[in-house]
Amino acid sequence: MMLGSIAMVVGLVITLAVIVGVVLLVIWLVRRTSKNSPMSSSPMAPNQSAKDIASARYARGEITREEYQQILADLSH
Repeated sequence: MMLGSIAMVVGLVITLAVIVGVVLLVIWLVRRTSKNSPMSSSPMAPNQSAKDIASARYARGEITREEYQQILADLSH
């Protein structure tokens, strides 16, 4: 009877260790891949014009065509 409860505890500890290991692996993978994403790099160079920035945002799909055209119209005034 004592041996059965020890086996249960060992099984529980192993199960928890595997779960913690998987969670830590997922966290590590997310952090590693997010460092390589284009959004984490410098979003804009200091010498870019507002039109260049708007064009880049439109090209990346961050803003719609209408928003892009509105920005260009606002900048031309």
